[in-house]
Amino acid sequence: MAIEIERKFLLNNQHWREQVSRSTRIAQGYLNAEPSRTVRVRVKGDSGFITIKGKNEGISRVEFEYEIPAADALELLKLCPNVLDKTRHLVNIDGHTFEIDEFHGLNNGLIVAEIELASENASYPQPDWLGPEVSGDVRYYNSALSEKPFSSW
Repeated sequence: MAIEIERKFLLNNQHWREQVSRSTRIAQGYLNAEPSRTVRVRVKGDSGFITIKGKNEGISRVEFEYEIPAADALELLKLCPNVLDKTRHLVNIDGHTFEIDEFHGLNNGLIVAEIELASENASYPQPDWLGPEVSGDVRYYNSALSEKPFSSW
């Protein structure tokens, strides 16, 4: 069983942009967005993925992700009520990777950074651009943003 341990943050400034190693456009939708389990479909660049996640236990939850044909992912996205559009920027610092999601469309203006950790109490870099932690705030879950976009807050 795969466990995802992830912290999520708002950003203090734009200094992270100088450290981006790669950026990829992502279309992402939810076939199921129940708090106890989510089923996500994603097209990331030229690849498709389906991901099943369990309920959050603190900052941890089970996660299973599988690559699927991009054509299948595009068809599955048509079954999703609201598809998120975002650009994911990767920033590597001291052996850790921050995934910075810059949202478009109805979530335009929202930028969050995520970092996956080996354990809940693992240390991680804290660059000056890393702002307040929002890991436990459900409004910032991608599944929640697909139902109640940032522009409606």
